[in-house]
Amino acid sequence: MNIPSSWHSPLWQAGPYRDWLTDHGSLTRRLQLRCPGFAVQRLRQEIARPHRDECGEIALAPGRLALVREVLLQCDGKPVVYAHSVVALAGLRGPWVGLGKLGNKPLGAALFADPQVQRRPLEFQRLDARQRLYRAAIAHIGTAPRSLWARRSHFELAGSPILVTEVFLPEVLCLP
Repeated sequence: MNIPSSWHSPLWQAGPYRDWLTDHGSLTRRLQLRCPGFAVQRLRQEIARPHRDECGEIALAPGRLALVREVLLQCDGKPVVYAHSVVALAGLRGPWVGLGKLGNKPLGAALFADPQVQRRPLEFQRLDARQRLYRAAIAHIGTAPRSLWARRSHFELAGSPILVTEVFLPEVLCLP
């Protein structure tokens, strides 16, 4: 089941996650500064059909293929963020040519290293068991909370978009 979603959940409900959700800097860099044992674990990176609600965000007709990448950002072996990224194949032949070869390297480092990359305002959503992103994220943690908070970022380079969704897992709140 996949219910329609709104990426405009009220942030006053986010509680301790609010600071993580609204930080406009590199999440990768923020995690690296708080965790000497930071690592990226690639879960999936393949040419696939993005979810219908993602297609419009990257100017892709529904049913068309894109590069879909899913990773866990970890601190000392504990998952703190589940990240899901989508980029149209045309972008991989253009400005995002290096993204297909990231492996276990963080996408955030590449996005924030290029001053020409532009980012639209962040969008937020409270996720629960009805949503695919929630189900994908909780598959990597022990006890599933009733809901998780996520943010979505739309980046663009030379007219080519990439959509990055970051789902904050409970362990992120244990970081200094």
